[in-house]
Amino acid sequence: MASYCILEDFEVHKNKKFLEIAENLKPELLVQNVSPARLIKIEKNEMQETVVTAEEPASELRKKILKKGDSVILDFGTHHVGYVTLDLCSVGSHQDAPAYIQLRFAERLDELSSSAAEYDGWISRSWIQEEHIHVDVLPEKRRLPRRYAFRYLEIRVIDVSPKFSLGVKNAWMEDVSSVRWQDAKPIRSQDEVLNRIDEVSIRTLHNCMQDVFEDGPKRDRRMWLGDLRLQARANYETFQNYDLVKRCLYLFGGLTFNEGKIAACIFTEPELDPDDTYLFDYALLYGSVLLDYYEQTEDMETLKDLYPIAIRQIEVGLSYLDENGVIPDHSGEFWCFVDWGEGLNTQAASLAILIYSMRYGIRLAKHMGDESRIDWLQEKMQTLKESAISKFWDEKQQLFVSGSNRQVSWATQVWMILARVFPKEKNRELILHTIDVNPRIRMVSPYMYHHFIDALIRCDEKERALEEMKRYWGEMINDGADTFWELYNPYNKYESPYGSVIVNSFCHAWSCTPTYFLRKFYHLNDEKEEL
Repeated sequence: MASYCILEDFEVHKNKKFLEIAENLKPELLVQNVSPARLIKIEKNEMQETVVTAEEPASELRKKILKKGDSVILDFGTHHVGYVTLDLCSVGSHQDAPAYIQLRFAERLDELSSSAAEYDGWISRSWIQEEHIHVDVLPEKRRLPRRYAFRYLEIRVIDVSPKFSLGVKNAWMEDVSSVRWQDAKPIRSQDEVLNRIDEVSIRTLHNCMQDVFEDGPKRDRRMWLGDLRLQARANYETFQNYDLVKRCLYLFGGLTFNEGKIAACIFTEPELDPDDTYLFDYALLYGSVLLDYYEQTEDMETLKDLYPIAIRQIEVGLSYLDENGVIPDHSGEFWCFVDWGEGLNTQAASLAILIYSMRYGIRLAKHMGDESRIDWLQEKMQTLKESAISKFWDEKQQLFVSGSNRQVSWATQVWMILARVFPKEKNRELILHTIDVNPRIRMVSPYMYHHFIDALIRCDEKERALEEMKRYWGEMINDGADTFWELYNPYNKYESPYGSVIVNSFCHAWSCTPTYFLRKFYHLNDEKEEL
């Protein structure tokens, strides 16, 4: 069977009205100048972890005289996204050759101990943030044209002539975002772990909010629908930038494929263009994004415009059902994301996500007063719930299985719970049983952990959900996170789906949702502190 991920024979259908609405909502980015917080030296310890061994005040930078092979590392204090300027000069005799400089930008210290030349992963090494520049005439204020996502900047002199050295009189960066960091008020808790998790969540969201909701400002720097859904929820509880969500909804709605399918992600430069990637689960979740937006804003005009597109994704999803009323197993293809996880079978989860999307479709139809659509969706949803139990429920194990090998995974149980295939009390029994069994196919991304926390809360396990948040996101902070990461497996902290952690994204949109949970379900932004 052909892959449903990379669309080979497709046409892009552009809705001019929708794209004009999106363009008019494009934000003007806010700029804040940021200077380095300190200078540091690093080395690897006996555990092969990169650690800071010495530090100096940032004011010492202008005193540095850098000869061939010398370097200095600037620490900007926390993760930033933006544009760097270096105020360079020569020291000694008249400059008689270009200064040849290497710049390396790092979100984490470990990146500075990794060699780009040794990277052999399956995505392009061009994502690694390093530059080699020549400066022909000093002094010069060199504003680097590329945007970087980083906390650390290493300046290394590859070569100068013996007659002069390089000086760095100053360095700074223009931090850019569509929102102001200060506009998200911190939560009110006596638990400092929760306070820190919230702070890092907000920084993650802030740095990903550019002219669209980006998935990661280092990589991939584009708008993925699955990330958008979680970012938008966090945004409603913090920055409340409704226009940016609306812009993104119209961009996805304005760039569709054959059959009305929505792309998994959209490029915004050099012009708007959908990626030739269709993800079954991401497309279905468009309706969830639309419903969340409408219930926050009561923007009926947007709902009327985009409701047919959301419903169309459900219709497309239903078209993939086989004679048994389930989705065929496409786990060998990148067709339904669910989670990064080696060997994860996604057949059962894909059916659960279809059921989940139909619940949102029913709520959208109720807001639209579309009675015939409500009846149709309710009938179809009940049939699919019965199919899910018949095909995937293992009575002996008291767990859902997936695929021909009847795989048991965390992801399958979580999505079946969120789909409400069983009543609430049985869902609670299922999630507690899953925790006890601890299936071998674990969750490895904050994206999947978000849905695990959501499932716990929906099963009235709020205290356990809070402890799981502290354990997972708190441990990421213990491992040095200033912003939350694309992938974090506590059982394998150097795991990467790409072949090397040097290309992992360490500020990633889908990991920002603790700030959403802490506000919406624990009310820690209220005047009365609850925890």
